[in-house]
Amino acid sequence: MNNRRKLLVVVWAALAMTTAIAAEYPERPIRIVVPNGAGGSTDLVARVLAQQMSAALGQQIVVDNRGGAGGVIGTGMVARAAPDGYTLLTGTIGNLAISPHLYGKLGYDPVRDFAPVAQISAAAYMLLVSAALPAKTTGEFVALAQARPGGMSYASAGSGTGSHLATELFLSVAGIKIAHVPYKSGAAMITSVIADEVQMGFGGIPISLPQIRSGRVRALAVTTARRIAVAPDVPTFVDAGYPGAISTSWTGMLAPAGTPRAIVDKLNATLIEALRSPAVKSKLEEAGAETVGGSPAAFGSYIEAELEKWRNVVRATGVKAE
Repeated sequence: MNNRRKLLVVVWAALAMTTAIAAEYPERPIRIVVPNGAGGSTDLVARVLAQQMSAALGQQIVVDNRGGAGGVIGTGMVARAAPDGYTLLTGTIGNLAISPHLYGKLGYDPVRDFAPVAQISAAAYMLLVSAALPAKTTGEFVALAQARPGGMSYASAGSGTGSHLATELFLSVAGIKIAHVPYKSGAAMITSVIADEVQMGFGGIPISLPQIRSGRVRALAVTTARRIAVAPDVPTFVDAGYPGAISTSWTGMLAPAGTPRAIVDKLNATLIEALRSPAVKSKLEEAGAETVGGSPAAFGSYIEAELEKWRNVVRATGVKAE
Protein backbone atom coordinates (compact mmCIF):
# COMPACT_ATOMS: atom_id res chain seq x y z
CA MET A 1 0.00 0.00 0.00
CA ASN A 2 1.53 3.32 -1.06
CA ASN A 3 1.72 6.32 1.24
CA ARG A 4 -1.18 8.13 -0.43
CA ARG A 5 -3.45 5.13 0.01
CA LYS A 6 -2.36 4.75 3.66
CA LEU A 7 -3.20 8.40 4.26
CA LEU A 8 -6.65 7.97 2.72
CA VAL A 9 -7.31 4.94 4.93
CA VAL A 10 -6.29 6.90 8.04
CA VAL A 11 -8.51 9.86 7.07
CA TRP A 12 -11.44 7.56 6.29
CA ALA A 13 -11.04 5.78 9.63
CA ALA A 14 -10.91 9.11 11.50
CA LEU A 15 -14.04 10.35 9.72
CA ALA A 16 -15.85 7.10 10.44
CA MET A 17 -14.91 7.30 14.13
CA THR A 18 -15.98 10.95 14.36
CA THR A 19 -19.31 10.16 12.70
CA ALA A 20 -19.88 7.29 15.13
CA ILE A 21 -19.09 9.54 18.11
CA ALA A 22 -21.59 12.15 16.92
CA ALA A 23 -24.26 9.52 16.27
CA GLU A 24 -23.99 8.17 19.83
CA TYR A 25 -23.66 11.57 21.52
CA PRO A 26 -25.07 12.36 24.02
CA GLU A 27 -25.22 9.20 26.12
CA ARG A 28 -25.56 10.93 29.50
CA PRO A 29 -26.69 14.29 30.93
CA ILE A 30 -24.93 17.46 29.76
CA ARG A 31 -23.89 20.33 32.02
CA ILE A 32 -24.05 23.95 30.90
CA VAL A 33 -21.95 26.16 33.17
CA VAL A 34 -23.30 29.68 33.65
CA PRO A 35 -20.41 31.74 35.07
CA ASN A 36 -22.82 34.10 36.87
CA GLY A 37 -25.28 33.81 39.73
CA ALA A 38 -28.80 32.41 39.38
CA GLY A 39 -31.59 34.77 38.39
CA GLY A 40 -29.60 37.01 36.05
CA SER A 41 -30.07 37.49 32.32
CA THR A 42 -27.43 34.92 31.31
CA ASP A 43 -28.97 32.34 33.62
CA LEU A 44 -32.45 32.91 32.19
CA VAL A 45 -31.22 32.49 28.60
CA ALA A 46 -29.34 29.28 29.49
CA ARG A 47 -32.38 27.74 31.19
CA VAL A 48 -34.73 28.48 28.28
CA LEU A 49 -32.32 26.83 25.84
CA ALA A 50 -31.47 23.90 28.12
CA GLN A 51 -35.12 22.85 28.22
CA GLN A 52 -35.52 22.97 24.44
CA MET A 53 -32.20 21.29 23.65
CA SER A 54 -32.78 18.55 26.24
CA ALA A 55 -35.89 17.47 24.37
CA ALA A 56 -34.06 17.47 21.02
CA LEU A 57 -31.00 15.56 22.25
CA GLY A 58 -32.89 13.08 24.44
CA GLN A 59 -30.75 13.83 27.50
CA GLN A 60 -31.16 16.14 30.46
CA ILE A 61 -29.19 19.38 30.32
CA VAL A 62 -28.35 20.72 33.77
CA VAL A 63 -27.58 24.42 34.31
CA ASP A 64 -24.73 24.86 36.79
CA ASN A 65 -24.27 28.41 38.15
CA ARG A 66 -20.64 29.15 39.05
CA GLY A 67 -20.50 32.90 39.65
CA GLY A 68 -17.59 34.99 40.88
CA ALA A 69 -14.69 37.10 39.63
CA GLY A 70 -16.61 38.49 36.66
CA GLY A 71 -17.28 35.04 35.24
CA VAL A 72 -13.63 33.93 35.46
CA ILE A 73 -14.21 31.05 37.90
CA GLY A 74 -16.91 29.24 35.94
CA THR A 75 -15.24 29.89 32.60
CA GLY A 76 -11.94 28.46 33.84
CA MET A 77 -13.75 25.30 34.96
CA VAL A 78 -15.02 24.68 31.45
CA ALA A 79 -11.64 25.44 29.88
CA ARG A 80 -10.16 22.63 32.00
CA ALA A 81 -13.03 20.18 31.48
CA ALA A 82 -12.80 17.07 29.32
CA PRO A 83 -13.43 17.95 25.64
CA ASP A 84 -16.20 15.39 25.24
CA GLY A 85 -19.28 17.58 24.81
CA TYR A 86 -20.64 16.95 28.30
CA THR A 87 -19.49 20.23 29.84
CA LEU A 88 -20.46 23.40 27.98
CA LEU A 89 -20.17 27.11 28.70
CA THR A 90 -22.57 30.00 28.38
CA GLY A 91 -20.11 32.60 27.19
CA THR A 92 -20.78 36.30 27.57
CA ILE A 93 -19.31 39.66 26.72
CA GLY A 94 -17.91 39.68 30.27
CA ASN A 95 -16.06 36.39 30.59
CA LEU A 96 -14.87 36.21 26.97
CA ALA A 97 -14.30 39.80 25.81
CA ILE A 98 -13.75 41.92 28.93
CA SER A 99 -12.20 39.86 31.73
CA PRO A 100 -9.16 38.92 29.58
CA HIS A 101 -8.14 42.60 29.71
CA LEU A 102 -8.69 43.01 33.45
CA TYR A 103 -7.08 39.98 35.06
CA GLY A 104 -3.36 39.30 34.87
CA LYS A 105 -3.75 35.57 35.58
CA LEU A 106 -7.00 34.66 33.94
CA GLY A 107 -6.50 30.88 33.83
CA TYR A 108 -7.88 30.54 30.31
CA ASP A 109 -7.55 32.01 26.84
CA PRO A 110 -10.94 32.96 25.32
CA VAL A 111 -9.82 31.96 21.83
CA ARG A 112 -7.32 29.14 22.33
CA ASP A 113 -9.14 27.22 25.10
CA PHE A 114 -12.63 26.97 23.62
CA ALA A 115 -14.47 25.61 20.61
CA PRO A 116 -17.27 28.07 19.73
CA VAL A 117 -20.65 26.44 19.05
CA ALA A 118 -22.81 29.47 18.16
CA GLN A 119 -23.84 32.90 19.35
CA ILE A 120 -27.16 32.73 21.17
CA SER A 121 -28.42 36.27 21.59
CA ALA A 122 -27.71 39.99 21.66
CA ALA A 123 -29.52 42.45 23.90
CA ALA A 124 -29.48 45.91 25.39
CA TYR A 125 -28.68 46.88 28.94
CA MET A 126 -30.97 49.33 30.68
CA LEU A 127 -29.69 52.31 32.62
CA LEU A 128 -31.61 51.95 35.89
CA VAL A 129 -31.81 54.36 38.80
CA SER A 130 -33.38 54.12 42.20
CA ALA A 131 -37.00 55.27 42.30
CA ALA A 132 -35.92 57.60 45.12
CA LEU A 133 -33.55 59.48 42.81
CA PRO A 134 -35.00 62.72 41.39
CA ALA A 135 -33.45 62.23 37.91
CA LYS A 136 -36.04 61.44 35.23
CA THR A 137 -33.72 61.50 32.19
CA THR A 138 -30.15 60.54 31.40
CA GLY A 139 -29.22 64.21 31.13
CA GLU A 140 -30.69 64.91 34.58
CA PHE A 141 -28.79 61.96 36.01
CA VAL A 142 -25.51 63.22 34.57
CA ALA A 143 -26.20 66.70 36.00
CA LEU A 144 -26.96 65.17 39.40
CA ALA A 145 -23.71 63.18 39.38
CA GLN A 146 -21.78 66.32 38.46
CA ALA A 147 -23.42 68.15 41.37
CA ARG A 148 -22.56 65.36 43.82
CA PRO A 149 -18.88 64.55 43.20
CA GLY A 150 -17.97 61.46 45.21
CA GLY A 151 -21.51 61.19 46.55
CA MET A 152 -22.97 58.55 44.24
CA SER A 153 -22.29 54.89 43.44
CA TYR A 154 -23.37 52.28 40.91
CA ALA A 155 -23.78 48.52 41.06
CA SER A 156 -22.72 45.88 38.56
CA ALA A 157 -23.17 42.11 38.26
CA GLY A 158 -19.46 41.80 39.17
CA SER A 159 -16.06 43.19 38.25
CA GLY A 160 -15.29 42.48 34.62
CA THR A 161 -18.88 41.75 33.61
CA GLY A 162 -20.60 43.42 30.70
CA SER A 163 -22.69 45.56 33.04
CA HIS A 164 -19.49 46.83 34.69
CA LEU A 165 -17.69 47.87 31.49
CA ALA A 166 -20.83 49.14 29.77
CA THR A 167 -21.34 51.45 32.75
CA GLU A 168 -17.72 52.59 32.69
CA LEU A 169 -18.02 53.33 28.97
CA PHE A 170 -21.09 55.49 29.68
CA LEU A 171 -19.41 57.32 32.57
CA SER A 172 -16.40 58.03 30.37
CA VAL A 173 -18.56 59.38 27.53
CA ALA A 174 -20.67 61.44 29.97
CA GLY A 175 -17.58 62.78 31.76
CA ILE A 176 -18.67 61.78 35.27
CA LYS A 177 -17.15 59.64 38.01
CA ILE A 178 -19.21 57.33 40.22
CA ALA A 179 -17.93 54.68 42.64
CA HIS A 180 -18.31 51.04 41.58
CA VAL A 181 -19.92 48.45 43.88
CA PRO A 182 -19.64 44.93 42.37
CA TYR A 183 -22.14 42.18 43.19
CA LYS A 184 -22.16 38.50 42.21
CA SER A 185 -25.17 38.54 39.88
CA GLY A 186 -27.52 40.76 37.96
CA ALA A 187 -30.30 39.91 40.41
CA ALA A 188 -28.21 41.08 43.39
CA MET A 189 -27.25 44.21 41.47
CA ILE A 190 -30.81 45.27 40.77
CA THR A 191 -31.82 44.54 44.37
CA SER A 192 -29.22 47.04 45.56
CA VAL A 193 -30.64 49.70 43.20
CA ILE A 194 -34.18 49.01 44.45
CA ALA A 195 -33.00 49.39 48.05
CA ASP A 196 -31.24 52.68 47.14
CA GLU A 197 -27.95 51.24 48.44
CA VAL A 198 -26.54 52.48 45.14
CA GLN A 199 -28.05 55.04 42.82
CA MET A 200 -27.58 53.39 39.45
CA GLY A 201 -26.86 50.15 37.61
CA PHE A 202 -26.94 48.67 34.11
CA GLY A 203 -29.41 45.79 34.19
CA GLY A 204 -30.27 43.08 31.72
CA ILE A 205 -33.76 43.43 30.29
CA PRO A 206 -35.29 40.18 31.68
CA ILE A 207 -34.61 41.12 35.29
CA SER A 208 -35.13 44.86 34.80
CA LEU A 209 -38.59 44.96 33.21
CA PRO A 210 -40.60 43.55 36.15
CA GLN A 211 -38.96 46.04 38.52
CA ILE A 212 -39.56 48.93 36.10
CA ARG A 213 -43.21 48.00 35.67
CA SER A 214 -43.68 47.77 39.44
CA GLY A 215 -42.17 51.24 39.85
CA ARG A 216 -39.35 50.00 42.07
CA VAL A 217 -36.68 51.31 39.67
CA ARG A 218 -36.72 53.83 36.83
CA ALA A 219 -35.27 53.15 33.35
CA LEU A 220 -33.58 56.17 31.81
CA ALA A 221 -32.13 54.63 28.64
CA VAL A 222 -31.24 51.47 26.74
CA THR A 223 -27.70 50.93 25.50
CA THR A 224 -28.51 49.99 21.89
CA ALA A 225 -28.90 52.24 18.86
CA ARG A 226 -32.59 51.34 18.39
CA ARG A 227 -35.41 51.32 20.92
CA ILE A 228 -36.54 47.90 22.06
CA ALA A 229 -40.02 46.47 21.41
CA VAL A 230 -40.65 45.42 25.02
CA ALA A 231 -39.96 48.95 26.33
CA PRO A 232 -40.57 51.34 23.41
CA ASP A 233 -40.94 54.37 25.67
CA VAL A 234 -37.40 54.07 27.02
CA PRO A 235 -34.99 56.30 25.02
CA THR A 236 -31.74 55.02 23.55
CA PHE A 237 -28.36 56.56 24.33
CA VAL A 238 -28.57 58.10 20.85
CA ASP A 239 -31.86 59.75 21.82
CA ALA A 240 -30.31 60.92 25.09
CA GLY A 241 -27.31 62.46 23.34
CA TYR A 242 -24.66 59.87 24.25
CA PRO A 243 -24.16 57.78 21.08
CA GLY A 244 -20.62 56.88 22.12
CA ALA A 245 -22.02 54.86 25.03
CA ILE A 246 -23.77 52.26 22.87
CA SER A 247 -22.97 48.67 23.90
CA THR A 248 -24.56 45.25 23.50
CA SER A 249 -24.84 42.38 25.93
CA TRP A 250 -24.42 39.00 24.23
CA THR A 251 -24.33 35.31 25.02
CA GLY A 252 -23.11 32.23 23.20
CA MET A 253 -22.39 28.55 23.70
CA LEU A 254 -18.89 27.07 23.74
CA ALA A 255 -17.23 23.73 24.44
CA PRO A 256 -13.68 23.06 25.65
CA ALA A 257 -11.04 23.19 22.91
CA GLY A 258 -10.43 19.78 21.40
CA THR A 259 -14.10 18.74 21.45
CA PRO A 260 -14.64 16.58 18.32
CA ARG A 261 -15.89 18.68 15.42
CA ALA A 262 -18.79 16.30 14.84
CA ILE A 263 -20.06 16.96 18.37
CA VAL A 264 -19.63 20.73 17.96
CA ASP A 265 -21.57 20.54 14.70
CA LYS A 266 -24.32 18.49 16.33
CA LEU A 267 -24.59 20.99 19.19
CA ASN A 268 -24.62 23.85 16.68
CA ALA A 269 -27.47 22.29 14.69
CA THR A 270 -29.44 21.57 17.88
CA LEU A 271 -28.88 25.09 19.23
CA ILE A 272 -29.88 26.73 15.94
CA GLU A 273 -33.04 24.63 15.82
CA ALA A 274 -33.83 25.63 19.43
CA LEU A 275 -33.37 29.31 18.56
CA ARG A 276 -35.88 28.90 15.73
CA SER A 277 -38.43 27.40 18.08
CA PRO A 278 -41.38 29.78 18.62
CA ALA A 279 -41.22 29.06 22.37
CA VAL A 280 -37.54 30.03 22.67
CA LYS A 281 -37.80 32.91 20.22
CA SER A 282 -40.75 34.49 22.03
CA LYS A 283 -39.10 33.94 25.43
CA LEU A 284 -35.94 35.74 24.33
CA GLU A 285 -37.90 38.49 22.57
CA GLU A 286 -39.92 39.04 25.75
CA ALA A 287 -36.59 39.48 27.47
CA GLY A 288 -35.58 42.11 24.91
CA ALA A 289 -33.01 39.84 23.27
CA GLU A 290 -32.58 39.07 19.58
CA THR A 291 -31.67 35.52 18.60
CA VAL A 292 -28.49 35.29 16.54
CA GLY A 293 -27.37 31.74 15.70
CA GLY A 294 -24.81 31.26 12.92
CA SER A 295 -21.83 28.97 12.48
CA PRO A 296 -19.07 28.12 14.97
CA ALA A 297 -16.61 30.05 12.76
CA ALA A 298 -18.81 33.16 12.73
CA PHE A 299 -19.07 33.14 16.52
CA GLY A 300 -15.30 32.69 16.83
CA SER A 301 -14.71 35.73 14.62
CA TYR A 302 -17.22 37.76 16.64
CA ILE A 303 -15.43 36.93 19.90
CA GLU A 304 -12.13 38.12 18.43
CA ALA A 305 -13.71 41.40 17.28
CA GLU A 306 -15.28 41.98 20.72
CA LEU A 307 -11.95 41.26 22.42
CA GLU A 308 -10.40 44.08 20.39
CA LYS A 309 -13.26 46.50 21.07
CA TRP A 310 -13.22 46.06 24.84
CA ARG A 311 -9.42 46.07 24.98
CA ASN A 312 -9.63 49.63 23.68
CA VAL A 313 -12.36 50.56 26.20
CA VAL A 314 -10.34 49.19 29.13
CA ARG A 315 -7.29 51.15 28.02
CA ALA A 316 -9.28 54.34 27.51
CA THR A 317 -11.13 54.18 30.85
CA GLY A 318 -8.33 52.74 32.97
CA VAL A 319 -10.75 50.25 34.56
CA LYS A 320 -9.20 47.61 36.81
CA ALA A 321 -10.57 44.43 38.37
CA GLU A 322 -11.78 44.96 41.94
